[in-house]
Amino acid sequence: MAQIYSDRLEKLMKSFTQFPGIGAKSAERMVLHLLKQDRVRVEEMARLMAEARANTFFCERCNNLTEKKICHICEDDSRDRSTICVVEEPKDVASVERSGAFRGVYYVLLGALSPLDGIGPRELRLDRLIKHVGKSGVKEVILATNPNAEGEATAMYLVEAFKPLGVKTTRIAQGVPVGSHIEYVDQVTLQRALEGRTAV
Repeated sequence: MAQIYSDRLEKLMKSFTQFPGIGAKSAERMVLHLLKQDRVRVEEMARLMAEARANTFFCERCNNLTEKKICHICEDDSRDRSTICVVEEPKDVASVERSGAFRGVYYVLLGALSPLDGIGPRELRLDRLIKHVGKSGVKEVILATNPNAEGEATAMYLVEAFKPLGVKTTRIAQGVPVGSHIEYVDQVTLQRALEGRTAV
């Protein structure tokens, strides 16, 4: 098949496919959209991306994204430091924060256990989290890992690791989404919803 775009555009489109959920067609649409934009706007976007990458780090305490050594949540004295919510990625912190239902602090794993991908406890530095929980007066750890095989394996590993510490360990509830129909809910979600049922 003949090449449709210049080498430069093909290379740019290929670079966009590195984003999660972006395939070749989406990358093509994004690049073509960018090319229709005003040059100043595109240069501003490029500058903002470069600045964000150069000035964004992982918090020394919790691994959340920050532009300082310690993130704004860890610095906030009004947060309940006796409760830690463990999540897989910084975007999960954002989701929990938007819910407004949690006022403790976080620990971001930056992944989940996945032996097939070579990601074990050492790669996630789980020993660092376990030591922190054991030393810092934490009373409860909420495990908010994803409800998939890797997230479940990570949660179960941490449950066992926290047992000797005598810390209350809980798992976020998982169930049927609001507005959905039972017939369309997958088996694992339905099983969790039934196991986590509450009195009314």
